[in-house]
Amino acid sequence: MTIALVVEGSGFTAQSRDEVRYFEHSLFLIDDHGMIQSVIEPGDERYTVEKNQAQERGVYRVIPEGSYLLPGFIDLHVHAPQWAQDGTGLDEPLEVWLGKYTFPTESKFADESFAHLVYGDLVNRMLSTGTTTASYYATVHRKGSLVLAEEAERLGQRALVGKVVMDSPEANPDYYRDASAAAAIEETERFINEVAALNEHSVQGIYPVITPRFIPSCTDEALQGLGELAARYQSIAYIQTHCSESDWEHGYAYERYGRSDTHMLHKFGLFTRRSILAHSVYPSEEDMRMFAETGAVAVHCPLSNAFFAGAVAPIHRYLNAGMHVALGSDISGGYNPDLYGAIRQAVISSRMLQTGVNRDLTAGERGVADSALTLNNAFYLATAGGGESLDLPIGRLEAGYAWDAQVIDTTFPSARLPIFDTSEPDSDIFQKILNLAVPENIRTVWVQGREVINK
Repeated sequence: MTIALVVEGSGFTAQSRDEVRYFEHSLFLIDDHGMIQSVIEPGDERYTVEKNQAQERGVYRVIPEGSYLLPGFIDLHVHAPQWAQDGTGLDEPLEVWLGKYTFPTESKFADESFAHLVYGDLVNRMLSTGTTTASYYATVHRKGSLVLAEEAERLGQRALVGKVVMDSPEANPDYYRDASAAAAIEETERFINEVAALNEHSVQGIYPVITPRFIPSCTDEALQGLGELAARYQSIAYIQTHCSESDWEHGYAYERYGRSDTHMLHKFGLFTRRSILAHSVYPSEEDMRMFAETGAVAVHCPLSNAFFAGAVAPIHRYLNAGMHVALGSDISGGYNPDLYGAIRQAVISSRMLQTGVNRDLTAGERGVADSALTLNNAFYLATAGGGESLDLPIGRLEAGYAWDAQVIDTTFPSARLPIFDTSEPDSDIFQKILNLAVPENIRTVWVQGREVINK
């Protein structure tokens, strides 16, 4: 294996959900497949030799003092077409917001030129803010959805992309839905194979995702058919949908089936180790056991949950129950495409859950004990936790993982972070980066060893 890039730098990577490791002037040897072959620490006898050889070959990069490496972020819930409506309508209830803003916007993506315009802009924006892997919902349009996969491949982002299925004539507008369950299943299968073909030539990985929007938008025939596709294509396709997002959506499954949406998704074959379940705010103890036993992923979307969920997901409880948990921005229910915002909101929401928000109750009554997440916990969810959830070697700056990395310049003139003492503890620098960094601080981004952003 040829070493194609050697990077010297200091930075941070998650060791576990609670521990973040600081590395100083480490030497990362990255092969021509974009994988970290080894990490050499100063003091190792190989350090100077490898550094000198990389310099001689012209493949050496040094991260300057005042700049720090972080793993690329992993955002596992993004509605890509909603970038075109981002920041609007968030004062409406979920079911009103969908009909008033979202479905009219998504219907425009039958126009492939419009799809190229919006999707290219979104992928570039997410890369520029450090998101190197994203799981995307597109629209019901197969060709427009393929445009999203093509834009991610062209711009160098690792992406999971799904053609949305919403076939119920009772739940969806006539102008925006699948023609029938049979058509939705057929188009989904074609899409899976088209994206799989695209992935054959992808450096970073472009993966198809079977994507029923959520149970309220789909007929049983469609859900059953998609479950059969999930079994047939389990080696190449993921599954994504919404799960227990709000009181309305959670209650809908009980009204329709008398069981939770978690139970019903499992019955339809859509709740497996390959499943990415957005929100998952209201699972019961039985549902939580199903998450843990199957390995399905609960994607925490703290900002959009603040608008639409009606509750705070108890993430600490999920982790302690053995569930896989990752982080999502949920554009545009969450208006911020920058996953730093989701990290911060995850901590804020968890603190509010622990302390409570109703001031008319006593302190001992108003909160839920042991709910608070640390910044380390949230960073883990955005990096290593996301990689573990997908069973992909991403999310850590360690040997055996893809070189997905972002460089944070804390000294950038227009966005300087308040670091004035060279002896400041590395843990404090880490906190300042996660809490205060803005897009201007993110100067370079690599995905699978390729430099995709250089500001």
